[in-house]
Amino acid sequence: MTKPMLLADFQRLPPVMRATAFDGLSALIDRVAEAAPVSHRFLCYQWFAAATAAYGLRARTLIVENDGDPVIALPFASFGPGPARLAMVPGSYRPFRGFPAVEGADDAAFDVLVDRLGQEVNGLRVGPNYDGDPATSALIAAVKRRGWAVIDRFIADSYALDMVAAQAEEGGWPRASTLKKNRFHEKHLAEHGTLDWRFLSGADLLAGGFDQLAAVEQKSWIGDHADTDAKFTKGKHAAFWRQAATDPVIAKMLSAALLTVDGEPATFSFDLNLGTLKYAIANSYDPAFAKHSPGKLLYYRNLARALYDGMTTVDWGAGDSGYKGTIGATKGPAIRDWLLLRPGVPAVLGKTLSGLWRRSGRASS
Repeated sequence: MTKPMLLADFQRLPPVMRATAFDGLSALIDRVAEAAPVSHRFLCYQWFAAATAAYGLRARTLIVENDGDPVIALPFASFGPGPARLAMVPGSYRPFRGFPAVEGADDAAFDVLVDRLGQEVNGLRVGPNYDGDPATSALIAAVKRRGWAVIDRFIADSYALDMVAAQAEEGGWPRASTLKKNRFHEKHLAEHGTLDWRFLSGADLLAGGFDQLAAVEQKSWIGDHADTDAKFTKGKHAAFWRQAATDPVIAKMLSAALLTVDGEPATFSFDLNLGTLKYAIANSYDPAFAKHSPGKLLYYRNLARALYDGMTTVDWGAGDSGYKGTIGATKGPAIRDWLLLRPGVPAVLGKTLSGLWRRSGRASS
């Protein structure tokens, strides 16, 4: 009689880790994004599809699987001279350019990613992105283990507002004096016409809301400068946000606060919401109402709504620190652009030209 085998008699085989390159964007990006940290779940298939379409890029995707489960998705697109074999992670610069990895993806997964990446490109640009970003930091550590050159350039400091901590401070948040000033400005703003404070969902934005935001941008200082980063008037940025919003998952993350005066859009605040975190993407106002601080009035209402909805933190990103400091935001991680260059000639050339890359950024504060 054959003795039955017990579970202890079986030897567990090590997990099989592999990286595969796909032409175009892989549907597996969504599988990885769903298991990424909440703050990174916007990095889904449609996010990259919108970027490649809006900015005229051709993408490939590296997928790392652990025993058949996708754990890292790295979309990339070529830039620069073809023979240089340089690539970048596509996307929108706000909130950041990055790629998804499941929470807990280990060093072995990133080592496999880098080994396959070196067969595809001589160099990869990642960013602008935040210092400490989990996926980017793990990738940088992995390329260093493999002898790649790593060159960064400083872009800006970020700013964030912890609304819960601000409320707990003496005097609370917003302070009574701030609310009093806001009521004063609102009273005088109302002399220009009927005020209507609205909150738009992703569906509302697709159904004409983006056009209302564009109307404000066209009246603002942004509309007077063709080389600025207007996000909703005609152009590549406008195409990106409209295409990204067609994905139901992304649409649920998008929101906008809008003030109209006698039915005409006067100021807006546009955000990407993930869990308890709000990424403040863009805001603008009609300068005809500037002396009454319409933008300030709107974003205080917007943040009060966010607190009511259970949000606790606002990531303001880079830019003018003056009004952000006034509202209570404090300096957060630096934002950097990264060049990762394969060992050999690419790394040697990269180190030679590293000063040029760094000088193309900004001086750190």
